[in-house]
Order: sequence, then C-alpha cells, then structure tokens
Amino acid sequence: MTTQTDTTYRRLLRSRTDRKVVGVCGGLGEYFDVDPTLVRIAVVLGALFTGGTLVIAYLAAALFIPES
Repeated sequence: MTTQTDTTYRRLLRSRTDRKVVGVCGGLGEYFDVDPTLVRIAVVLGALFTGGTLVIAYLAAALFIPES
C-alpha cells in the first residue's frame, strides 16, 4: 500500500501581476487554471444578467481573498 506524503495545497489568492482592478479575476484564473480574460468576461456577463448582484460578490471577494 502506498501513501502520498507530498501533498500540495492550492490557495485562492488575488493576483498582483495579472490584475485590471484588484486582481480577483486574475486570481480565479490562476486557481482554476483558466485564462483570466475568460473569467473577466464571465464576471461582466454575470453582472449584467444578475442585475448587479455579482458586483457585490466581486467586491466581497476583493475584501476577503488575500493578495498573493
């Protein structure tokens, strides 16, 4: 039986290098290994379709997700 001793954990962090506003979309892109531009497009479309509710979630993420 083998055991895995080298466990690496990924943390969700705001990006310092790939940011347009505060780095939330850049951090999400890095975390999920997706192009941050796609995340930004999804956030804009989500904000339009939710009547701005996603903007509040974005601002909360900007406050609570630590910076890298």
